[in-house]
Amino acid sequence: MSAQAWWVGIFAACVAGFCGGFHPTPYNNYVLLAQAFLAGHCWITPPNAAIDALPYQGRVYIIEAPLPALLLLPAVALFGASTNQALLGVLFCGVACATFWSLLEQLAVVLPARIALSCMLLAGTDLLWCASLGDVWFLAHLASVAMTLLALRELVGQRRPGFVAFWGACAALSRFSTVLALPVYLAMLLWQAERTERRRIVVRYLLVVVPFVLAWLGYNLARWGTLGDIGYSAWYHQDSAGSPSGSPFALRYLGYELQSFFLAMPGWQPTFPWLTTSISGLALEITSPALILAFFARGKRWLIGGLWLATLLTAAPSFLYYVDGYAQFGMRHALDFEPYLLVLMGIALRQTIRPWQWALCAYSALVGCWGTWYWHWLYPR
Repeated sequence: MSAQAWWVGIFAACVAGFCGGFHPTPYNNYVLLAQAFLAGHCWITPPNAAIDALPYQGRVYIIEAPLPALLLLPAVALFGASTNQALLGVLFCGVACATFWSLLEQLAVVLPARIALSCMLLAGTDLLWCASLGDVWFLAHLASVAMTLLALRELVGQRRPGFVAFWGACAALSRFSTVLALPVYLAMLLWQAERTERRRIVVRYLLVVVPFVLAWLGYNLARWGTLGDIGYSAWYHQDSAGSPSGSPFALRYLGYELQSFFLAMPGWQPTFPWLTTSISGLALEITSPALILAFFARGKRWLIGGLWLATLLTAAPSFLYYVDGYAQFGMRHALDFEPYLLVLMGIALRQTIRPWQWALCAYSALVGCWGTWYWHWLYPR
């Protein structure tokens, strides 16, 4: 990475840390899970019921993907339960922004557009808001965004199959929906490869992905006694917003999710701060209208097509899920697919950025800054 990318990452991490005051989170599920791993098991002893852990056959489990807990192992081994999980979120935020800047450099995006798009990633999405809190659900998003951007940087850069697979698998071990992008990455690698190189690419890609899959199956077996991951379904069956039977993913939830993603509007009150938002979040066209710039991307078919396919596949679970993210400022589930849209935006603005495009990015970033302030002002820790 260039020196500029490093400084962008440091700046983003500092902004996120200061916005949250570097405070620890009460929803430190990943610290508890890391403690469990160090003790040789995968069930936890929750300090209270509010942390959203799943009671199952007499024990309690974390249902979120485990990568952040694995990364916390050294810190938890040293500091135990006092480990500040939120600091890892600040680090992920910095890595995501540094990687995105470096990716834009690889795409030869002009400097003004790199600045606008980096501000868009940091504050025009829910990235800053998540990093300022560091709760278990938000840390999963932060890890996924950072790992996805590392995979995309490799795809548009050196295109080493093993590294693309590694970062993509790490993203899937942060947010499960991103596993759907793994076949897309492989297809994007093969599209540009010579026929004689394709077998080698597939072998190197699978040599990395298969161990991740086997580890995941083993983790499921240790938790649930089955190779499949039943955690979210079991949670759905116990949740008051769910159902005693069936799947948490269903077509009947599409209308509810479309309402959340595109129709959730802010409120108004005659006193400070005048504009308000519910705890359930705001629609994307209110918080992140600059995402529309992704539709202007033109370029190599393997890259544009692959990014759009990854967007659609990773977005699909969020649009079929029974809840929209619940406590949030914007639509935090959009962080699963927004990295692909941001790269498309970079391609669209590669040669120049017009004033109205600047304005969209600036507006999105300002709304994100307002939302982060609003949340901490309204719900102080």
